[in-house]
Amino acid sequence: MKVYLSVDMEGITGLPDYTYVSSNEKNYERGRRIMTREANYVIQAAFDQGATEVLVNDSHSKMNNLLIEELHPDAMLITGDVKPFSMVQGLDASMDAAIFIGYHARAGQKGVMSHAMTWGARNMYINDEPIGELGFNAYVAGFYGVPVVLVAGDDCVAKEADLLLKGVHTAAVKETISRSAVKSLTPVKAGELLTKQTALALQNRAQCSPLAPPENPVLKVEFTNYGEAEWASLMPGAAIIPGTCIVTYQAKTILEAYQAMLVMTELAMRTTFC
Repeated sequence: MKVYLSVDMEGITGLPDYTYVSSNEKNYERGRRIMTREANYVIQAAFDQGATEVLVNDSHSKMNNLLIEELHPDAMLITGDVKPFSMVQGLDASMDAAIFIGYHARAGQKGVMSHAMTWGARNMYINDEPIGELGFNAYVAGFYGVPVVLVAGDDCVAKEADLLLKGVHTAAVKETISRSAVKSLTPVKAGELLTKQTALALQNRAQCSPLAPPENPVLKVEFTNYGEAEWASLMPGAAIIPGTCIVTYQAKTILEAYQAMLVMTELAMRTTFC
């Protein structure tokens, strides 16, 4: 059994705000140590359930947060930026199950540090259905026929997962008070929960259905200001919907839509505000 593990940071136990997830902030080193330990609980549980390979993808910001010297020695790690498929780099049809931990709710929704890829994206849509990082990444897994069996993060992303993914298990390691405050389990108790839920998820993976992506999907990304939309629309094939900050793109596959989203959001971050 081959298991794929995508590890974001905003949904990690005990992390309430940007000072834990931004590399130039005072609490970042604490955050990445907790993040690495949290990944290790899931990795060990996967091996205990018979996994022959666990591929870990660091999926936050510059994607070099996990401390490889403290990571489970039998895991393989994808780390660094730039990756053609970002948060789902390395996920393919050879995987038997995907697990997403440290995840957060989509932009514009209640949840600790909720957003979609960048702070400049207000909403993302596939065929007019709102989607966040969780859903987009699950669509890529579904393209390869791989079910997402476990989603861990705050209570809000757990609810999002339950609505989106058939048969998924969740682990809510913290409860949202506001976008920058949480009521959290301790890392030890969160580790016990993650160990239990990983085991259950892998034991029952046959009950999880891959999230099948639509054919020829239309991607729309709504930005917070027109300057961001202008930058994003420079990508060939993209266009601003008149009178809005929404940029649209007609894709052939969900993989193309995913990469278009990456390019558009990266371009949008070039916007200056002075």
